[in-house]
Amino acid sequence: MHHPSRRRAARVSLGVLLAIGLTGCIPVQPVEPAPPRPDVPAVPIDGRPVREGGDLVMALSAEPDRLDPTTSSSLYTRYVMNTICEKLYDIDAEGELVPQLATALPTVSADGLTVTIPVRTGISFGDGTPFDAAAVATTLQRHLTLETSARKSELGPISSIEVADPATVVVRYEQPFAPLTASLADRAGMIMSPAAIAELGADFGESPVCVGPFRFTERVPQTSINVERDPNYYDADQVHLDSITYRIMTDANIRAANLRSGDVQVADSISPQDVDALQQERGIGVLQIGSLGYQGVTFNLGNVNGVGEPPEPIDTPIASDPRVRQAFALSVDRTTLVNSVFNNWFEPACSPISPDSPYSTPASEACQPHDPARARQLLAEAGVATPYPVTMLVSNNPDTLRLAQALQASVRDGGFEVTIQPVEYSTLLDTQDRGDFEILQLGWSGRIDPHSNMSTFLSTGAGNNVAGYSNPEVDRLLREATQVNDQAVRADLYGQVVEIIQRELPILYLYRQRNLTAYTTDVAGIATYADGVVRLGRAAFLAEEED
Repeated sequence: MHHPSRRRAARVSLGVLLAIGLTGCIPVQPVEPAPPRPDVPAVPIDGRPVREGGDLVMALSAEPDRLDPTTSSSLYTRYVMNTICEKLYDIDAEGELVPQLATALPTVSADGLTVTIPVRTGISFGDGTPFDAAAVATTLQRHLTLETSARKSELGPISSIEVADPATVVVRYEQPFAPLTASLADRAGMIMSPAAIAELGADFGESPVCVGPFRFTERVPQTSINVERDPNYYDADQVHLDSITYRIMTDANIRAANLRSGDVQVADSISPQDVDALQQERGIGVLQIGSLGYQGVTFNLGNVNGVGEPPEPIDTPIASDPRVRQAFALSVDRTTLVNSVFNNWFEPACSPISPDSPYSTPASEACQPHDPARARQLLAEAGVATPYPVTMLVSNNPDTLRLAQALQASVRDGGFEVTIQPVEYSTLLDTQDRGDFEILQLGWSGRIDPHSNMSTFLSTGAGNNVAGYSNPEVDRLLREATQVNDQAVRADLYGQVVEIIQRELPILYLYRQRNLTAYTTDVAGIATYADGVVRLGRAAFLAEEED
C-alpha cells in the first residue's frame, strides 16, 4: 500500500550523465535535494468550536468538465464530485483504502473471479431515492455500457453484476482483476441515483444526483458551481456548512490575492511561485502532500478518429519514428525545469509509478539523461532536418506557460523548434480526445494502484489513450498485472511496461508535483490527500478566529 508520507528526492545528476543509445536509460540520482517538506494533509477541527452554516468559497484553478462520474476526466471535476458523490471506497490520509458507501472491503473468491461487495442500506440519494445494491449495480452497468464511458477499462473484464440482496453486490469476472477496489475508490465507485440516470440519461452531468454531504444546485459556465447541504445525507450531523461555491480562477496570482482578501477560503494548486510567501502570512495556511500522479508530454501516434477508436498511422516523423521522440526526450533537462519553473518544490519524474509506491522498481525509476548532442545524432539518423518544428498544446495557466517556455528552450539545443499553443483547460481535454494535436502537455493526478495510472492511457483503445498508442505486448503485460495479487510480480510486470514505454514514448513523463492547497485559518475540516482531491465535505468556519 502506498504511503505518501515516505518521500524520496529524485534528481537528475547533470555531472555524471553519459551518452546513451536509443533504448538506454539510467537511474535518476539525487542532486541538491529539496529541503524536507513534511506532509500536511489536513486541518482537523479537533474539537474546536465551529460556526454552523455559512457559504465556503473555493477557488478552482480550472473549470471542471461534465459532472458525470462515467465520462469525466478532469481532476477539478473530482473536487466538486467529492462533496456530492460519495464512492464505494476512498483513501485516507495515509493512502489506505477504506469503505465509504461500502461497509467493508470486498471479499474475493479463491479463483479471483467472484468479488462480493457489502454496501450500506437505509440511506438515500440527494433526490430521496433509496440507496441499495440495485442502485450500485445500475451505476456499474452504466460505466460498462455507456458509449462515452471512460470507466470501462478501470473495471476490468466483468462478465456479470448481480444483486444478491439489498446489501450485497456480486461482481463476476472472466479473469481475475486485482485493481478493482482501488478503481472503486475513484470515479468508478461514485454511485449515481438510478432515478436521475433514468430521467437524464447521457445528460446526467447537467444535474448530477448522488449520495453526499452536499447536493448540486447550479452551474454558471466558466464562472462557478454551487452545492448545498443535503438534509438526506446519512451523516448529516457531521456537515456544518450551508453551501460551497466553487469559483473558477485560472490565474494563480488571482487565487492568492483572493485568499489574502478573504474572498475565498480555500484555493487549489497554489503556484510554487507563491507558496513560500503564503506560508509566512498571518491568517493563511498551506496543505501539502506528495502526488501519486505525474505531469508529462503526450505524443499523438495514432489518434486520428478520436479516443477509443482504432489507431491509424500518422505520417510525420515524430508520430511514426520513435527515434524522433527519443531525441525529444534526450533534449529535456528535467532538473532545470523543476528548479527554475517550480522553485524546487516538485520532483523530476520518468514514469507513471511514484518512487514511493510499493510497485516501484529499478526499471520504473530509470530515466533518459539530458543529452542534446545524442538527440541531434538521432534526428540525423532519422533523416530529419533541424530545427524540427512541432506544435505543443498546453493549458493557458501561468505556471503551465512557464513550464512550456522552459521546455521550449530546453529542447531547442536538441534540434527542436516548439511552437506553444495555449488552450483553455476544458477545451484542451476535448481537443486531446479528438486527437486534434501533435503533442500536448497534460498530467494525471494519480491513483494508488498503478493500473489506473497506466492501463487507461496505454492499453489499445482505452478511455484515456489519447496518444492512439497500441502495442500488443504492453496490452498483454498490463492484462497479466491485473490477474495476480502478488505485489512483487505485479511490480515486475509494470516495470517491464515502463521499459517499453520509455523506448516507444507515447508519453514522456516529466515531473511529479506536490499537491499545494492554501486556506484561510478561520476554516477547518479540510483535507488534500495523495490522490490530489481537496475534501470539503466536513469543512466548517471556526467559531473564533485562530491567532
